[in-house]
Amino acid sequence: MSLVTLLPFIVLIGAMFLMTRSAKKKQQAAAQMRNEMQPGTGVRTIGGMYATVKEVHDDTVLLEVAPGVHAVYAKNSIGAVLTDAEYNHIVHGDEEEDIEVDGAVVPDDASSLTGDDDAAKIDLGKKDGPDDAEADTTADVKADAEPATVDADAAKAEPKDAKADGESGAK
Repeated sequence: MSLVTLLPFIVLIGAMFLMTRSAKKKQQAAAQMRNEMQPGTGVRTIGGMYATVKEVHDDTVLLEVAPGVHAVYAKNSIGAVLTDAEYNHIVHGDEEEDIEVDGAVVPDDASSLTGDDDAAKIDLGKKDGPDDAEADTTADVKADAEPATVDADAAKAEPKDAKADGESGAK
């Protein structure tokens, strides 16, 4: 066998080795994080629930999910061990200036993304002013006038036995 024939197999085995190695490192880091939990630490479960660690056992953890409410979880169900500042910010809403954000901060609305701070804001609320009343009456007059011509044209085009929209043929 030549080297050219064996080269794809060598590359494939090397790629598999590198992928399994990085996965093992992630598993070891997660296991180390779970083993370093102490009572009083804030955690997030893999289901997204935030709780405080009360007791740590070999394979289980006793969590306080609300004041006076305790639950037993498997250690593998702990997704992240949080710092005190991060836990207090998420659970209690405490504002801390020292919290580091991993990614970009996403605004609650898109107003900061438009860049038009001086643009006039559109009021979509209903107003009870006289200006709206005049506009409504002229619109009503136009709406009343148009359907009469449309209905006359439709009556000529449709036969008498035709069913209107929404009517069924059942008697």
